[in-house]
Amino acid sequence: MHYLDLGNALGMNALTVGPLLVILLLWSLVWKGLGLWHSARRGEWIWFVIMMLVNTVGILEIVYLFAVAKIKPDKLFSKDS
Repeated sequence: MHYLDLGNALGMNALTVGPLLVILLLWSLVWKGLGLWHSARRGEWIWFVIMMLVNTVGILEIVYLFAVAKIKPDKLFSKDS
């Protein structure tokens, strides 16, 4: 199967696959940015490197932010971490 045929294999056409990929990209970009920013500010370079190298569509970043760094949702976009 060619990678472009994934939409057809899932019963979706190009009009639905394109917007879904954009949404997924934006979702991942926001969480990766937040995870990288907070890990760098906290001096947790191991987490920074792991999040830079591993793409988990935001899952690893969400785990880091809420379970490891224990950042409250209202503090995600705050300069105080």
